[in-house]
Amino acid sequence: MFSANQAIKTGLILLVLGAPLGKQAATEGQNDPGQSQANAGLIGPHDSGFVIGNDDLLAINVWKEPDLSSKSIPVRSDGKISLPLVGEIQAAGRTPLQLEQDIEGKLKNFVTTPAVTVMVEQVNSRKFNILGQVAKPGSYSLSLGSNVMDAIAAAGGLKDFAKKTGIYILRKGPAGQESRIGFNYKDFIKGKNQGQNIKLEPNDTIIVP
Repeated sequence: MFSANQAIKTGLILLVLGAPLGKQAATEGQNDPGQSQANAGLIGPHDSGFVIGNDDLLAINVWKEPDLSSKSIPVRSDGKISLPLVGEIQAAGRTPLQLEQDIEGKLKNFVTTPAVTVMVEQVNSRKFNILGQVAKPGSYSLSLGSNVMDAIAAAGGLKDFAKKTGIYILRKGPAGQESRIGFNYKDFIKGKNQGQNIKLEPNDTIIVP
């Protein structure tokens, strides 16, 4: 085991050699992809379970190059972002690590050994749909509706003549098969069957008859 003095000396050597400690720290602090990623938690740069999509907000840091670093970069509807020196580059469909590598490849003509960190500040590409007897039917970011009740609230609530016992969620499985999950609003607000307020998944469609 290292003594305290050895640990300090090792840290000083790393600093002298110029190791990109900021990038290492960002990697160590990545979030669990199974958690709700859309609100406060940033998605770590080496999270291979997340694929960047249109409308996501990215933060891109180029180590020791503040003029090349940017925060809150939206992924456009064509799936691309624009960066200094890099120009336009495809972001949608790439993981944060893949995008890091793409940007580093573009910067090698301008920066010696570029070290790039890509963080997802806000997930807007993962959406759900809610249709039928709600005030504002449409497509919403999962950041606004992590479960069925959140989704109903995001859509402005139920209309007066909504069939509160007949709400259901349509969900597509990995093989493309569609399942139907019931939700009884009346029971839920009475404190019954609380487990039916399920966590929504991307592309879920809530039907309020």
